[in-house]
Amino acid sequence: MATTTEAHGNGASPYKHPYHLVDPSPWPLMGSFSGGALVLGIVLWAHNGSQWVFWLGLLGVLSTMFFWWRDVVKESSTPGLHSPIVRIGLRYGMTLFIASEVMFFVAFFWAYFHFALYPDHVSGAAAPAVWPPRGIHTFDPWGLPFLNTMILLLSGCTVTWAHAALINNDRKALVQGLALTVLLGVLFTSLQAWEYSMAPFPFRDGGVYPSVFFLATGFHGFHVIVGTTFLAVCLLRAMKGHFTPEKHFGFEAAAWYWHFVDVVWLFLFVCIYWWGAGEIAQH
Repeated sequence: MATTTEAHGNGASPYKHPYHLVDPSPWPLMGSFSGGALVLGIVLWAHNGSQWVFWLGLLGVLSTMFFWWRDVVKESSTPGLHSPIVRIGLRYGMTLFIASEVMFFVAFFWAYFHFALYPDHVSGAAAPAVWPPRGIHTFDPWGLPFLNTMILLLSGCTVTWAHAALINNDRKALVQGLALTVLLGVLFTSLQAWEYSMAPFPFRDGGVYPSVFFLATGFHGFHVIVGTTFLAVCLLRAMKGHFTPEKHFGFEAAAWYWHFVDVVWLFLFVCIYWWGAGEIAQH
């Protein structure tokens, strides 16, 4: 009978079942404590001005992410561990994660439409109540917001091109498509930061409109940064030859996430920038 080492060397699974029993790992426990420290640090920073717990928690979270995902990448390249049934489980996990993210943004849209459709619910609103509130000037939806929309739609095309290239085992086109997608993600984030710097309403103490605007678009911007990082890691892995036409769920999950980010932005553009536009600010 072959030993575990021999079984790995022959590309066979060392187990007598199709499931993946993970090795003992410190990262779930460390991630839990780090996440708790991060939230506690935010509270302490906001109330007492003490920052060291926040930075300690952030360091722990980032370290957990790096080392845990490094272990997952190693597992994916170990023959026999990520069997077809394990990959189905990974697909279910990513599907449920994206579904939870959908509900995350539903809460933001709920808050926005609550005040947009019932502006008289805004505290201190003058009668007759309007949306956006009086005194608020909004962005021109056909300026930077529309340009960013085109950038994200183009990035959706380039990541699909990269996926098609991988299916056809075209390594060069795979790397080119991923590189373009990452660059477009960075460009989107840069333009949104520029847009924020020109916002005609304050980030703090500006009332309900800036609150819901920065909450929804800001969290989407954070998701773009996460997705760009996700795709950048896939780009490095593609350059190292980690993906094959038959086995590449790591890249596929990143593509799913990126398309989700694209769709959310379309709703943000239509609902907040276009439908919810008021008197346009002059820059």
